[in-house]
Amino acid sequence: MRPTYEREKELSETAALCPGETLSVIGDIAKEDDIITLFERTMLRYGRLDLLFNNAGLSGESEPIDNLTLANFMNVMNVNVTASVLCTREAFKIFKKQSPPGGRIINNGSLSATTPRPEAAAYTISKHAISGLTKSTALDGRPFNITATQIDIGNAATAMWARHDDVKGTLQADGSLKTEPSMDVSHVANAVAHIASLPNEVTLLEMTI
Repeated sequence: MRPTYEREKELSETAALCPGETLSVIGDIAKEDDIITLFERTMLRYGRLDLLFNNAGLSGESEPIDNLTLANFMNVMNVNVTASVLCTREAFKIFKKQSPPGGRIINNGSLSATTPRPEAAAYTISKHAISGLTKSTALDGRPFNITATQIDIGNAATAMWARHDDVKGTLQADGSLKTEPSMDVSHVANAVAHIASLPNEVTLLEMTI
């Protein structure tokens, strides 16, 4: 995954699809200073924060665990885990202080949070960590009307998925390659929108789609 500042075109295209006002902030999701700037600019513009969707993700290189390089592992962890933790920290601060207090955090998990794929140790470990983050956030947020949800998404037809399930198929647990079915990504978007629409008093800890 490229840093966001290298994906300005895609970011602008996404913003153009939104019917309301948007704020695009260019930065690197793996850098703490850029994350802090993101939340500062958000509050400066809107004065309030109600929802955080931790959606940035990186699958990493496919390799057996005995060949796992530290560079690959840390790259995946920095984007999938550290960035989500830092974004959660900054959002939590705002949720607690604003009036009325509260907010919801949605974490993009994966089926790999419960069922790993072969030769994907770094990614699997990162998604298990997201489960811990979600549960800790929901627990610590109770006194402040803050809740968290983890959405575990299956094979959504995105560019990221297409790189995995190419003409050869996807590696299975028995070592074979099989082409797997996928769903339109709009179903995932609708699920996220439903979670976001729930009042903070409603706890939906996990959803699988």
